[in-house]
Amino acid sequence: MPATLPQAVLFCCDHNAVRSPMAEGMMKKYYGTRTYVQSAGVKSELDVDGFAVTVCEEIGVPLSNHRSRSFDEMQEWGDDLSQFDVIIALSPASQRKVLDLTRYHHLDVEYWPVMDPTGLGTRREEKLDAYRQARDQIRERMISRFGPPATR
Repeated sequence: MPATLPQAVLFCCDHNAVRSPMAEGMMKKYYGTRTYVQSAGVKSELDVDGFAVTVCEEIGVPLSNHRSRSFDEMQEWGDDLSQFDVIIALSPASQRKVLDLTRYHHLDVEYWPVMDPTGLGTRREEKLDAYRQARDQIRERMISRFGPPATR
């Protein structure tokens, strides 16, 4: 049975360039304004990955305007991790970082092990297949956790 939809969710991964932007985009598309959604990375020196943009466009999730940001940038901009009901880490490094940053907060931190598609495959179609697998892992976990999407 899916849990009640939280009011605020933060997705995080290593660079906020592949997995967490995909999760943020899908959460916004599937659950609309019923929840506040953001994403961040341990680092943010990369732009959103072009393959991530492509595979999300295939399912109607726009990522081309996403701007990568780190946990440090979130704090500089006045965002407080305690404002989120749940933080979902999509990589081991982001899980370690968020557990360290929230050790004095009482909030839920979940770890969803999602494959890192970067560096997989040599040809374009092989790379796209790896990114589709990561996207689908996130989507399946999201629907399992939060229930059927409000929109498709």
